[in-house]
Amino acid sequence: MVKRSYDLGFRLGTGLFGIVLVLVVVAIGFELTRQSMLSIQKFGFNFWRTEIWDPVAGNFGALPFIWGTLYSSILALLLAAPIALGIAVFISELSPAALRQPLVFLTELLAAIPSIVYGLWGIFVMVPAVRAFETAMPASLRQWPVLSGPPFGVGMLSAGLILAIMVIPFTSSVAREVLKSVPMAQREGAYALGATRFEAIAAALFYARTGIVGAVMLGFGRALGETMAVTMVIGNNPQVSLSLFAPQYTMAAVIANEFTEAADELYLDALIEIGLVLFVITLIVNSLSRLLIWSMARSAKTAPAPAAATPADAVA
Repeated sequence: MVKRSYDLGFRLGTGLFGIVLVLVVVAIGFELTRQSMLSIQKFGFNFWRTEIWDPVAGNFGALPFIWGTLYSSILALLLAAPIALGIAVFISELSPAALRQPLVFLTELLAAIPSIVYGLWGIFVMVPAVRAFETAMPASLRQWPVLSGPPFGVGMLSAGLILAIMVIPFTSSVAREVLKSVPMAQREGAYALGATRFEAIAAALFYARTGIVGAVMLGFGRALGETMAVTMVIGNNPQVSLSLFAPQYTMAAVIANEFTEAADELYLDALIEIGLVLFVITLIVNSLSRLLIWSMARSAKTAPAPAAATPADAVA
């Protein structure tokens, strides 16, 4: 009887901690909404789709910042995901034992570097490299909308590259742990069916696909909220452009740059509403990623067992 009461108390205590997390998220959303109420009442949903950002005239629209945040994060994800997955596969499947721990340490060290250091490195190394790359391109290529823009070096491509470097450690670390959790029987079964090493690794990746998607989405969430490094290299120009070289802006960057300059209440409320928009977008992205992972896991569990097949078919 005493043990049952202890078990019940432990369950209630841990459940309370879980409820605290929910309350914190709700409190953040409530406070952001309350503090931005003046901007919400004046602009409504036009705030999400208006490109004008004019503090002097009192006209505010968050579309350039939403666009810049999503554009830079997706670009970073496209650049970082293959590299991070390759690092995870090499460390967990192919690396010699003597190199494995040093590589793991270096990967985790990248995640520990402050973002301001990445920003300084981006200014002195990445920006000149991007500027040189753009000026070396043929004029015919620079006529394309995605490759047009002033040869400043600061812009969307620099921000995407910096974000990709910052995202790689998080994604590769989680993907490596996911691959380590794949049962050895999966690899041994593939080898027993006559699979090559590449085919056995492909089978392990397919088995761990749900966790790998989660690792990629974790990196995406990391990229959405990054502030200082992106602020230093993106150019901070509120415009909507497809160009990789045009200076643009993100939601986190505009809050960091202009919060102390907000002289009137509407200006301050507009910046807080941008924080609310970033909060909502982050919740939506993470909810969609969890839904995707859940649907993939469910489909893997409910999929019918395959019929008898050849060894090559089974590995594929």
